[in-house]
Amino acid sequence: MKAIEIDGDKLAWHDVPDPVPRAGEVLIRNRATAINRADLVQRSGGYPPPPGASPILGLECAGEVVAIGEGVARYKKGDRVCALLAGGGYAELVNVPAGQVLRVPDGLDFEQAAALPEVFATAYLNLYMEAKLAPAERVLLHAGASGVGTAAIQLCKVSNNPCWVTAGGADKIARCVELGARGGADRHTESFESLAKGWTDGGGFDVILDPVGGAYLKDNLASLAVDGRLVIIGLMGGADAHVSLGLMMVKRLRIIGSTLRARSIAAKAAVMDALEHNVWPAIEAGAIRPVVEAVIPIAEAERAHALVASNDTVGKVVLSIA
Repeated sequence: MKAIEIDGDKLAWHDVPDPVPRAGEVLIRNRATAINRADLVQRSGGYPPPPGASPILGLECAGEVVAIGEGVARYKKGDRVCALLAGGGYAELVNVPAGQVLRVPDGLDFEQAAALPEVFATAYLNLYMEAKLAPAERVLLHAGASGVGTAAIQLCKVSNNPCWVTAGGADKIARCVELGARGGADRHTESFESLAKGWTDGGGFDVILDPVGGAYLKDNLASLAVDGRLVIIGLMGGADAHVSLGLMMVKRLRIIGSTLRARSIAAKAAVMDALEHNVWPAIEAGAIRPVVEAVIPIAEAERAHALVASNDTVGKVVLSIA
């Protein structure tokens, strides 16, 4: 098969050995994968794959099942599926544990389906499983125009959770409002902390989902309601910050650190099961949709990475595989 390999400072479409499904796995003929910012960090050497995972970039895929490992009864050859991966998505063939595989929602093509697994798993896991978000609770989503952000906005809308965003410019905020956000702050020119009281009638947010980390910690804590939860899923703004323990005690705040890629197969399967039961019906009903900025042939992965790195996108950039 062919796969994207890191060749010095470039991405190259090379021949590599075919994977073989082991017990409990399915082999997928990959038709599309989507770029995540983690791919760019892994490429730079800052985010190595978990032990045993493919060193090939790519955290999600969509295609057809072509082979089944021992003990897999849920899928058969020819099934149209998408999958959450620990690695290996930038390739023509992908091995993945069966519990991390879901059928493609009715009405979606492979490019749309490839934009679902990583971002919806991340958003659902952290809002509903980690933060225990309840109906009508208020949410702030940082990087609202990102893949995870656009997924989270739509999840909040269908679960009756008013949400606001931060994003890089008025155009991106407008796109977020179209998806269901109540409003937003331009991260370049506005302080979300100063706007939070007005947005929440002085009460603060019940949950904040944050891929920024250190640079936002002080304002995040100030913006939370009593019993509020801050879920940190990235460190784009640094890994270190001062924490006001007194404020945390008085407001009974919780800070939750969370990653998805290194979790166990069983833990990832639980998230995917939750998506199948709670999110896939909304996708098929048209209440939730994948947000795709561009579809680019996988041989042009270098151009696709540059587009993601530009921060000029809304939603996902997808790589198509003929």
